Amino acid sequence: MPTNTPTLQEKFVPPSLDLPWEQDIIALRRDFHTHPELGYEEVRTAGIVAERLRALGLEVRTGVADTGVIGLLRGGKSGPTILVRADMDALPVAEANAWEWKSSTHGKMHACGHDAHMATALTVARLLAQEKEDLAGTIKFMFQPAEEGLGGAKRMIEEGLLDDPRPDYALALHVWSDVEVGKVALKTGPVMACADAFTARIVGKGGHGAIPQQTIDPVVIASQIVLALQTTISRSIDPLQPAVVTVGKVWAGSAFNVIPGEAHLEGTVRSFDEGIRTLLERRCREIVEELPKAFGAKGEFHYERGYPATVNNPQVTEMVQRAIVNELGEDSVIEFTPTMGAEDMSLVLQQVPGCYFFVGGRNPVIDAVYPHHHPQFNIDEKALGIGVRAMIAAVKECLKQ
Repeated sequence: MPTNTPTLQEKFVPPSLDLPWEQDIIALRRDFHTHPELGYEEVRTAGIVAERLRALGLEVRTGVADTGVIGLLRGGKSGPTILVRADMDALPVAEANAWEWKSSTHGKMHACGHDAHMATALTVARLLAQEKEDLAGTIKFMFQPAEEGLGGAKRMIEEGLLDDPRPDYALALHVWSDVEVGKVALKTGPVMACADAFTARIVGKGGHGAIPQQTIDPVVIASQIVLALQTTISRSIDPLQPAVVTVGKVWAGSAFNVIPGEAHLEGTVRSFDEGIRTLLERRCREIVEELPKAFGAKGEFHYERGYPATVNNPQVTEMVQRAIVNELGEDSVIEFTPTMGAEDMSLVLQQVPGCYFFVGGRNPVIDAVYPHHHPQFNIDEKALGIGVRAMIAAVKECLKQ
C-alpha cells in the first residue's frame, strides 16, 4: 500500500453526535479502552465507575468480589427492582489496532466490548438519574469484574448482589461483532452455551521409538481418544440438539525417537441443555477411562463445570423486545442466533428472570468486522447510543410490571 494512502483506520470518522450525551459516552468508552485491566485488577476502572455513580446521587457499594461495584438508583415511587449489568475486565490480548485510543498496556486489551458495556451502563444511569423522581421502582447497577472465565458474577452473588433489594428482573447487553450496527438481536430461551473444561492423562509405557512392541504407546491411545470423543456428538445425543466437544490441547514426549510414558489432553464441552451436559460429561469420562484399557494403559479424567447456559426468560424477553421495537423501530430488532460462547450473566439469570440481548457493532466500512477476542476487534461507536436507548426502554418497560 502506498505510504500516502490512508488505511481504513485513518479514514475512520466518529459517528454524528445527535444526542447531547453521545460525546461523553464515546470519550468514556475510549478512556476505558486505553486503560484495560484484567479480571480482579480493575482498580482504576472501578474507581471511575464508583465516582461517576456517586456524582449521580446513587448509593454505591465498592469492593464487591474485590473490584466489583453496585450502584442503587431509587426512584421517587415504589415499584419493582431492575438489575442492569455491565462487565469490566479486559483480555490478555496484544492490541493490533492503530487507534489513537488503543491500549496503553501491552498485552492487555478490551477485545470483547466490555469498555462499551461500562460506558453504556454509566450513561443509562446518568439519564435515568435525571428523571429519578418519576421512576416507579429501583435500578440496581452491577459493574462486574472477571467475567472472562474467572467467575466474577458468582462471587458478586455470594457477596450479596441479589439482596437488599432483590431484583425482580435482570437485564444485560453485549455489543456483537456478527450483528450489523443499528440492529438489536434477542431471543427467548438459550442464547449462549454452558462452558465446561476437561483434562485427560493417558499412562502407558515408554521406550525407544524403534522398538514399539516393548511399549504401550500413549500417543496412539490419545489419538484414538480424540477421535472417539467426537462420537459423543454424532452418536450419543439427538442430532437436532446442538453441542460441541473440542480437544484444544495435546502434548506428550520430549524427543522424536522416544515413545513417552504418558500423554495429556485438554478440551472444552459446550451445550445448551443440562441433560445433554450431564450426558456428555459421562460419555467423555467413559471414553477416556475405558478405551485405554484395551491397550493395556490407564486413563485418568477430570471434568470441571464452568458457566451454565445463558437462558432468557420468555416473558421478560417479550417485554424487552416490545420496548426496543417501540424505541428503535421494528426493523431494528432481529432474532439472535445462539452461540456456543459462554457468559457468567447466566448465573444471575438462573436466579432472576431476565433478558440478555445483543447490540450490533459490525460495520465493514470502518473495518469493524473482527470477532470478539481478536487483536483487531472494534465496534462502530454508533452502537453505544443504540445500546443506551435500548436498555433504557427495556428498564422502563420492566418497571411498568
